[in-house]
Amino acid sequence: MLEPQANSVGRHGEWVIVDNKKRHERLRLLVKKLNRERKQQAKKTDILCNDFVAAQREFIRRLNTISFTAAFYEAILGAAGLNDLLYTAAALVKEEIPESNVTFFLRQQDGFELHMFENNQPISLDKQHIENCFTRELMESICKSNKVCMLEEMFAMGLEGNLADLSRVSGATVPLGVNGASLGFMLIYRPSHNKLTRQTLTGICAATCGLSRAIRSCHAPARPAS
Repeated sequence: MLEPQANSVGRHGEWVIVDNKKRHERLRLLVKKLNRERKQQAKKTDILCNDFVAAQREFIRRLNTISFTAAFYEAILGAAGLNDLLYTAAALVKEEIPESNVTFFLRQQDGFELHMFENNQPISLDKQHIENCFTRELMESICKSNKVCMLEEMFAMGLEGNLADLSRVSGATVPLGVNGASLGFMLIYRPSHNKLTRQTLTGICAATCGLSRAIRSCHAPARPAS
């Protein structure tokens, strides 16, 4: 009579061991699942945080652009003539983009006229200036492109010059126009160690619409780009 009881106890012990193993396995799987879900949630949180930071940066950038554009328009509003207008605009660009030089290429009936300033006075070109590398064909191509052109794009359009000198420069052109008619463009350049980027030019590009209208009101009618 004792042997069946002993067998019964043994089987009961095996059941207990089996149940414990199942519970441990279920617990292990549950912990593994929770860890996986925790990692996924942490990843989603990181993405949301990064998106929030990026959105905040973009918002600040847009506010800065609006602020610059408003200040730019206010400054050029009282300009007395084309010379004063372009000098004021160039000074504002130089303030926004440190170390930069600014030259305006404005259309005329028979070509282009260049406007460069130093101490509120126009200055003449010498052979060291990058502006001397701009041929009539290149200027026409830049106007027809009607977009911001970086120095690399200008090379593709035909910019030629002393490569050693040009390699020390980072530059871009910003179109000037009203209602699809090209008035010319603005050349901005500075030393290559402080490279210009399209993002650097965001505020300047935003202000060119009002600047172009002001130039047209001060400047003789220009021949539209064909």
